[in-house]
Amino acid sequence: GGVIMDVVNAEQAKIAEEAGAVAVMALERVPADIRSAGGVARMADPKIIKEIMKEVTIPVMAKARIGHFVEARVLEALGVDYIDESEVLTPADENYHIDKLNFKVPFVCGARNLGEALRRIGEGAAMIRTKGEPGTGNIVEAVRHMRQVMDEIRRLKNMPKEELMTKAKESGAPFELLQVVAQKGRLPVVNFAAGGIATPADAALMMQLGADGVFVGSGIFKSDDPKIRARAIVEATTHYDNPKIIAQVSEGLGEAMKGIE
Repeated sequence: GGVIMDVVNAEQAKIAEEAGAVAVMALERVPADIRSAGGVARMADPKIIKEIMKEVTIPVMAKARIGHFVEARVLEALGVDYIDESEVLTPADENYHIDKLNFKVPFVCGARNLGEALRRIGEGAAMIRTKGEPGTGNIVEAVRHMRQVMDEIRRLKNMPKEELMTKAKESGAPFELLQVVAQKGRLPVVNFAAGGIATPADAALMMQLGADGVFVGSGIFKSDDPKIRARAIVEATTHYDNPKIIAQVSEGLGEAMKGIE
């Protein structure tokens, strides 16, 4: 478990590392700014990514557009630790995702339900994040997507093989992966929550709903005091089942990012 934070420069990356982030996501604009600016959102400038990689010792992730395998090759050549094939950026291909099995660098992909998660894993994703609604500061979609995935996993547990085969056909998910999920009672890769996490309580909520960790995008660096909020969210993610600690770290944080309903 842990917290992965969106950063747009080396200074923010250092704040994230010092706050206890397990990794940073390098991008040119946080999701809230991408939303407000509109236009086409692309992979970050390699210069920004290299500066961030030079500044921190924790893993550095970077986003590529859905289906844009050349952006992914560029990121792999830069030496990033993980590539996020991300719906936060403008999709490059409406029909196909990147064939992630052709890359040495691991990928993380978004999912709103179990079928999407297993299709991405079948393509080679080594990590899943429930999508939520990035850039809003509103947790409702993240909760919806996490509950959807966890509910579908629970329903698989007692499902006979014939029904599993039907489920695989309906969802387009590989049957072998559905079998693994039914046996283990969880995804075969880690599943982080994302999209709308803005407070320590938000992070703890997602952990209690079954997330292995959380991505925090706009929620930290769009708040009044990013350093304190970053540390508080890390503490709440670690101690997600301890309301006293969550209450303590939530005190005096200043205003959270302005949300969008």
